[in-house]
Amino acid sequence: MKLYELTYLISPNLSEEEAKSFQEDICSLIQKQEGALEKKETIIKKKLSYPIQKQETAYLATVEFRLDPEKLKDLEKELKSKNQILRFLLLTKKISEIKTISKISKPKLKPKPKQKVKLKEIEDKLEEILKE
Repeated sequence: MKLYELTYLISPNLSEEEAKSFQEDICSLIQKQEGALEKKETIIKKKLSYPIQKQETAYLATVEFRLDPEKLKDLEKELKSKNQILRFLLLTKKISEIKTISKISKPKLKPKPKQKVKLKEIEDKLEEILKE
């Protein structure tokens, strides 16, 4: 069974209660296809960027579920036959592992050893400078 994400837009002609019951219908449709629901997000009414089927707003809903790939075509046919769905997007989700990134440390530069200057040498240099 693969993990899928179904995001769909429901017609705004439905009330919010009807939209929630429609989401339950979609979930039962997935379960009828022997799918297992993973996550169901709450329905949100959104203003669309451009009209879809002459509608300016729509209810947005998302469901994550597991389903056999052979049964996916039947589910798509069922979704296309629903008149209340303006548009839907069905994605295959990849289960990714969280990789830890180790910190790359910069190589530490060793300070160059400074040569100790003797007091005698400093005095000699000062005398040279003063003579000039």
